[in-house]
Amino acid sequence: MGKLTNKTALITGGARGIGRAYAHRLAELGANVGIIDLDLQSFKQFDAEAKAMTANSIIEELQCKGTHSAGAEADVTDFDQVSEAVSKIASELGDIDILVANAGGGAGGLGDSIASSMNLEMFKQVVERNLYGTVNSVTAVVPMMKKNRYGKIVTVSSQAGIQATPDGSYAHYGSAKAGIIMYTKYLAQDLGQFGINVNCIAPGYIGTGRLMGDFERMGIANIIKNIALKRIGTPEDCANAIEFLTTNLSDYVTGTVLDVGGGCIRGGNI
Repeated sequence: MGKLTNKTALITGGARGIGRAYAHRLAELGANVGIIDLDLQSFKQFDAEAKAMTANSIIEELQCKGTHSAGAEADVTDFDQVSEAVSKIASELGDIDILVANAGGGAGGLGDSIASSMNLEMFKQVVERNLYGTVNSVTAVVPMMKKNRYGKIVTVSSQAGIQATPDGSYAHYGSAKAGIIMYTKYLAQDLGQFGINVNCIAPGYIGTGRLMGDFERMGIANIIKNIALKRIGTPEDCANAIEFLTTNLSDYVTGTVLDVGGGCIRGGNI
């Protein structure tokens, strides 16, 4: 039996990239796996992501491995859509025991959105996608966890939510991700009495099919000079952190932020 046998995990933003790695890891640990994504076929937007797929969707990939899996398309910025998707998945897989609130993302180029001159509409979109999306996902799932007096919630921030860029760029994303960190800490205090652990991971430069092209344009050498471990991270590095935070290995850990950045310092031109 796996560490998560008879548990049901839900991953938002799980159709590709890091979210897909989370889904496969939790399936390998024995969990039933539900996926919510704005587009369950979003991997098709990126050649490297599409080539990595072994089936027509993450749901089919998991089912081919013998995992009980279900999916739903929803915009996490809309609570009603999230609530409906959670209900659908729970009806197929059972009450949600584990939530990985992974959906989010930035907007514009990495050098855009200087703190003092942000496009306010873009700022609003990024905050809704990241912070509101996390709150909506948690709010939809928590009643089941409270009822069962058990739950593991992992939110996803970023190095951008911990360290500012030297030039103050990409402030919309960093601000939203910093908000997730504080929400996690408040949530941990709120839900501990119900036997629910709430933690956060903060990935650094992770080489997904979507991002590697950007990293290559920025210059890999220029990036890794500011990373203590001298390499770009992988989705599996993040999945290792998720394994720790969703299994009994972390039963006495709550309200913490696990840095998965390889010792990243956001210096130089990065």
